[in-house]
Amino acid sequence: MPNKRLTRHSKDAILGGVCAGLARYFGWSANNMRLLYILLSVLSAAFPGILVYILLWLFMPKR
Repeated sequence: MPNKRLTRHSKDAILGGVCAGLARYFGWSANNMRLLYILLSVLSAAFPGILVYILLWLFMPKR
C-alpha cells in the first residue's frame, strides 16, 4: 500500500486546489468533492466552510 499524502492538486484546481486534493486523497471525483463541500458549508451552521478552506489552502502542501 503506497503512502498517501494530502496535498493540493493544481492540475484540477478551480480556486486553490484544496477540494481537488481532498478528492484525490479519498479517490473521489473533484466535482463531487466540491459539491459535498459546498453543501456541507451551506447546510451546516457548525461548519465554517470558508475559514476551513482558507486554512487548508494555507497549510496543505502543493503537490
